[in-house]
Amino acid sequence: MKRGRLLNSELSYEISKIGHTSHITVCDAGLPFPKGVKRIDLAIEAGFPSFIKTLDAILSEMMVEEVVLAEEIKTINPTVYNEILETFQKNGMNPKISFVTHTEFKETTKDSEAIVRTGECTPYANIILKSGVVF
Repeated sequence: MKRGRLLNSELSYEISKIGHTSHITVCDAGLPFPKGVKRIDLAIEAGFPSFIKTLDAILSEMMVEEVVLAEEIKTINPTVYNEILETFQKNGMNPKISFVTHTEFKETTKDSEAIVRTGECTPYANIILKSGVVF
């Protein structure tokens, strides 16, 4: 049995095969999925699993050098925005942060290796994680 924190086999597999600068999107329950992108649906009910808990578990296995967020998160959901920053700090990472409009964000998800849907039901709780290297 796997020993690390992240137990979801699909998600662990996607992280293990991702290359430098490739990306995975973690999203709330409402973000639309583009056709052709692998969907990893973790949502069980409203709020479970939470966006932040899911992000934290992913960061236990994935080195991230850059993130993309919707510009709107800073004003519409500052609590989650601050929790994102704290979660990266807790995991010893300080990635570059790029902001785009929510419309641009949704367009960029088309290039994700996978999209991970959480049970989060707060607005703009979405992030694109661009892979870094561990050396």
